[in-house]
Amino acid sequence: MAAPKVAVVGAGVIGLSTAQCIMETCPGCSITVLSDQFSPNTTSDVAAGMLIPHTCPGTPTHVQKQWFRETFTYLFAISNSAEASEAGVHLVSGWQVFKNTPKEELPFWSDVVLGFRPMSKAELQKFPQHRFGQAFMTLKCDCPSYLLWLEKRLKAAGVQMQTRKVADLWELHSKYNVVVNCAGIGAHQLVGDEKLFPIRGQVLKVHAPWVKNFIRDGDGLTYIYPGIHRVTLGGTREKDNWSLSPDPGATKDIFDRCCSLEPSLRGAQEIEVKVGLRPARQCVRLQREVLSQGGVKLQVVHNYGHGAGGFSVHRGTAKEAAHLVGECIAALQDSSSRAKL
Repeated sequence: MAAPKVAVVGAGVIGLSTAQCIMETCPGCSITVLSDQFSPNTTSDVAAGMLIPHTCPGTPTHVQKQWFRETFTYLFAISNSAEASEAGVHLVSGWQVFKNTPKEELPFWSDVVLGFRPMSKAELQKFPQHRFGQAFMTLKCDCPSYLLWLEKRLKAAGVQMQTRKVADLWELHSKYNVVVNCAGIGAHQLVGDEKLFPIRGQVLKVHAPWVKNFIRDGDGLTYIYPGIHRVTLGGTREKDNWSLSPDPGATKDIFDRCCSLEPSLRGAQEIEVKVGLRPARQCVRLQREVLSQGGVKLQVVHNYGHGAGGFSVHRGTAKEAAHLVGECIAALQDSSSRAKL
């Protein structure tokens, strides 16, 4: 069988990192990334890029932890390399604070991040509205930088990038042996997934270089995440809201909530509003499927539905998707050699 041709649909963090993992695990492949949007116009470009997992109720905890650990290990190595600045990956310390002590004082990921511990009473004095807190160090990706870094690495390895709107996976069957669906919220229409729904996220990107530590309210709704060039202030979680237009009321609410956690933000400059649609479902869809029409078959791998937690697990799920692509290629080679007998 000639070099297998693989198409990856979607150029957000999931699509690009899946293409990268396929390149690493299936070196004989020809890979093309197809998307109607590339950075800086993807949902991933809006994301804060903080590695703090969001619990996914439909996925076993040990699986989520494995995905997170693999992602953390991968990005930690980048943060300790000469690539760190270009990739936009850096360590950041901070606090997660709660108005009431949570049921789970030790989240499942506490031994993956660095230096996880309960906050001292002295530290909590900075947050008079909050009774309990956790201090730790984690990683942050400045998303547009990271996506461009991934694109550059893929292109250097011979991966093709093609701007194209894919309306139906089946339209790719004549040109590609395996199709990988990393379409994010686009999978709602692309494969008719009714279990997938948007959670609208609005964030502010501000210039406040004095803010060095992240602060996250335990409910996950209010957060301050310092990046290399901008601080991300959030946020909103609006289920089933498809609007990409900024809401001025939400902008004021986000700013006020963040200022109540960090009053110095009142002096922030250059406030930019960004909106993205997080692709949410009960669990990430990470599986093989064989599409069939008139006796012709198309091998498909799905990797989408990461909700608000895509950056925290992107490398782990990409590695698993690449393993499934390897299984598809093995099945194709097996049927090809049987056909010759």
